[in-house]
Amino acid sequence: MDIKRAPRLEDRKVKIIIPLIPITKKNHQQIIQVHGRPCVIPSKQYRQYEKDCLVLIGYHGEAINVPCNIKAVFYMPTRRRCDLVNLQEAILDILVRAGVIEDDNYRVVTSMNGSEVRYDKENPRTEIEIEEIENPAKWWE
Repeated sequence: MDIKRAPRLEDRKVKIIIPLIPITKKNHQQIIQVHGRPCVIPSKQYRQYEKDCLVLIGYHGEAINVPCNIKAVFYMPTRRRCDLVNLQEAILDILVRAGVIEDDNYRVVTSMNGSEVRYDKENPRTEIEIEEIENPAKWWE
């Protein structure tokens, strides 16, 4: 298994490889009853995927809290259609839970340029590059 531990963003770039079949959160949901009301939660399959990702990432550094671009390339084992946005949402949530990024709001994740879905039957995985943006446009200030 090739997993690179995410260092601090000192060198302005971090690369993480997750050697698992990418799974979306949105397409893997289940409905349960909580106090008599229906509640949507991620499926058992997605929860296991997230747990495995957290172990593989194994990040123990300081969370990134500066404006950055996160490029995520998802290598799928089949050519079936899938939704890039849903894959991105899942991986951002995992990066937050792993403590790699502080939050996935627009002040930290300013863009996801370069993200795409590719086909690799033999080696499905997710390759993530996090790069600090030196002079981001701070339209919110």
